[in-house]
Amino acid sequence: MSITQHYLLDTCRAHQHGDPAPPGPGAHDWHVARELRDYRQFRAVPAGRPARGRMRQALRRWLRPRTRSTC
Repeated sequence: MSITQHYLLDTCRAHQHGDPAPPGPGAHDWHVARELRDYRQFRAVPAGRPARGRMRQALRRWLRPRTRSTC
C-alpha cells in the first residue's frame, strides 16, 4: 500500500467516525528536519563538540568583520 493510499484510507475512516482528517503526507517534513537539526546541535554541546551552522557563522562575522576597500 502506498503512502497516498494509506492517507486516503485514514481520511475515509476519520470521516466515518467524525474525527478530524489527518495531515497529508509530507505536510511536516520541513518541521521535522529543523527539529532534528536543532536536536543534533543541542546534543553536541554536552558532548564537547564545537558549534556548527548559523550561530558559528554569525559569531565569525561579528568577531572578524570584513575590511571594505574604498575604491
